[in-house]
Amino acid sequence: GESLSFADDLLSGLATSCVAAGRSHGDVPETSIYSVIFKCLEPDGLYKFTLYAVDTRGRHSELSTVTLRTACPLVDDSKAEEIADKIYNLYNGYTSGKEQQTAYNTLMEVSASMLFRVQHHYNSHYEKFGDFVWRSEDELGPRKAHLILRRLEKVSSHCSTLLRSAYIQSRTETMPYLFCRSEEVRPPGMVWYSILKDTKVTCEEKMVSMLRNTYGESKGR
Repeated sequence: GESLSFADDLLSGLATSCVAAGRSHGDVPETSIYSVIFKCLEPDGLYKFTLYAVDTRGRHSELSTVTLRTACPLVDDSKAEEIADKIYNLYNGYTSGKEQQTAYNTLMEVSASMLFRVQHHYNSHYEKFGDFVWRSEDELGPRKAHLILRRLEKVSSHCSTLLRSAYIQSRTETMPYLFCRSEEVRPPGMVWYSILKDTKVTCEEKMVSMLRNTYGESKGR
């Protein structure tokens, strides 16, 4: 429900540190095409943005709506497979109170997305001995198993589909962008048209590194 002005908040630097004004790398310098950079969006989230322009007379343009789904949370697939093996070994045979607590703590400490991937690996390797849900209920009891399994509900249907992929790999991508700010202190209420036309805006090139997962049915290089 937060409302931000491109001129009053973003170019002046008065907005939250999570939002900034920028420009796509490689844009023609003469064009006044700016972007809004969001740095604090939650993963696996659906965001809706409503945009409109204001002219020098204060008249509003028609509203434009943009809906954005953010990427799924990162998972360490090798670690998820290790945890699945560990849980199977803890469940295998007679499970003492100590082993039950170790399994419970391990599954509660990982993120919901990692838990989903652990379940995937467990069922892929050990389902013939009982699937993950049944074995957790049998070994940990209904109450503890419920506390673990209800966390899977936090994973969206979109991400749950990707988390069932045969292979998940991680890689770091570096992307250049331009971070823009107004050089002048201006009186409040100055409209966007005026700041682009009358006020000098400087843009500084920056780099951002992002760790992301790739999903597929075969291992990539």
